[in-house]
Order: sequence, then C-alpha cells, then structure tokens
Amino acid sequence: MKIAMHEPSAAEFEAAAAAVLAKLPEVFRRELAGVVLRVEEFATDEQLDSLGIEDPWELTGLYEGVALTERSQWDSEGLPPVITLFRQPLLAEMEETGVTFGALVRHVVIHEAGHHFGLSDDDMHALEDSVED
Repeated sequence: MKIAMHEPSAAEFEAAAAAVLAKLPEVFRRELAGVVLRVEEFATDEQLDSLGIEDPWELTGLYEGVALTERSQWDSEGLPPVITLFRQPLLAEMEETGVTFGALVRHVVIHEAGHHFGLSDDDMHALEDSVED
C-alpha cells in the first residue's frame, strides 16, 4: 500500500525558493534582489518553444532575462529577470527520483539563478554545495 504524500502548493514552492535565495552568499543575494520569483503549474508553449522542448514535463525551472555577464551599459532596464519553477514537473521528479522537496527546490533555484550570473554548470554545482537545507 502506497502512502499518499502531501503535494506542496505553489505558495510552499515559492516560500522554499525564497528561503534558498536568502541562504545564498550576500554578493549573490544583492544581485538577485530585482529578480522575480514565480511558480507556475507548467511552462507555456512559448517558453517550451524557445528552448526547443516539446514535453512540458521535461522543464522544471526557467530563467528569463539577460545574464549579468551579457549586459551592457546601453541595455535598458525593461522587464525584470524572472525565475520560474514549474510545479507539476517538479512534483513528478520528486515522485520519480525520491529527491526531497527541499533538495529539489534548492537545485533548480540555484541552477536558474546561476543563469542570471552567467555561471558554468561546475560553478552552479559549487554554489549549490555551499547552500545547506
């Protein structure tokens, strides 16, 4: 018999993601202050198309914005950068992999925040390792 687990709500995902950002080193927190954090059930067709992804279950998080390393002094402020977590694919990944809610949210948020800084995958892993649950 399988015991039903509580599925975290969008508000719980958002709170967990904000907690991850709050635990980042000060230099990262300061630069992420203007980044909007959202939780959606799934990516939109436009978001999937922009990445060449067909299956909405394959996308757990997305950074939309211009990385700090790619900005110039002539870039207009425009819309703020956005980190979006996709709740249903994250819930499915938790179910499939057994990864805990906190660990999965930490991984996805830090990965997407890493795009804001133009970090390599190795740098993102090092940053993730520096943030405890």
